[in-house]
This record gives sequence, structure tokens and C-alpha cells, in this order.
Amino acid sequence: MKVLIHRDSRAWQLQVWISFAVAVFLCGVGLGYLPGKDLDRAFMIMGYVFCLTNAFVLAKFVRDAEQSVLAGKPADTPLFRVVVWSSFFLAMALTGWGLLRMEINDTYKAFLGVSWLYLISCAFTLAKALRDRHEADLAEARTTGNT
Repeated sequence: MKVLIHRDSRAWQLQVWISFAVAVFLCGVGLGYLPGKDLDRAFMIMGYVFCLTNAFVLAKFVRDAEQSVLAGKPADTPLFRVVVWSSFFLAMALTGWGLLRMEINDTYKAFLGVSWLYLISCAFTLAKALRDRHEADLAEARTTGNT
């Protein structure tokens, strides 16, 4: 009996990685040339990193919660759910607030805002692609007996 294991195409995987790299590059350029005070620049860099890491944590949390429901196993604790979701929204809100309050050109704010949202979107897509590949590898190992 042949088992069909779904894998993303190489073209999709390449597009996901290229999009993420472009988003990181655009954010880096925007933050690198950010006019204004050093404190504003440091705040924005911390905000972007905070948002990026929280996007990966949230993606993993949501996927793990879905799998625990399907497996009939207990999910994470309710407090962890609050921590994950509140951290993500807090990171996004504080970074957005910092961006809006900076005294820089509106066009520059728009560039930073769009590149930031593009980065977060690409982070969720990359997290899903990496998790899909990992699950396909596990399924393949189970079918070949290489667990």
C-alpha cells in the first residue's frame, strides 16, 4: 500500500523564503536609514524583533492547539494562551504606536509600516511552511519505519 504524503512544491518553498528575505531586507533598510533620534531607532528595532518572534510563537501555538484537539490531548494551559495572544497584540500595538508617534515624514512612516506588516505576514507563512515540511518528514519516517 502506497501512502501519499503531501509536501509543498519547491517553487512554493522558494517563494516563501524569498518573500521572507525581501521583508527582512526592506525592514532592515527602513530601520537602517530611519531619521530621527537614536532612541526612536532602538525602540523600532526592538519592536520589529518583538513582533517577529511573537509571530513565530503565535503560529506554533495555534498549530499545536489544533493538533491537540485532533489528537484528543490536553492543550496548553489557559494562562499560556493569554500570554501568547497578549504578547502578540502588545508587540503589534506598541510597535504601531511607536511608528505613529515618531516625528518623521509620512511617506517614511508608510514605508516602515508596510514593510513591518509584510514581515509579519511572511513570518506566519514561513512558520507554516517549516511546520508542514517537518510534519511531512515525520509522516515519511513513520511510513518507512525510520522513527
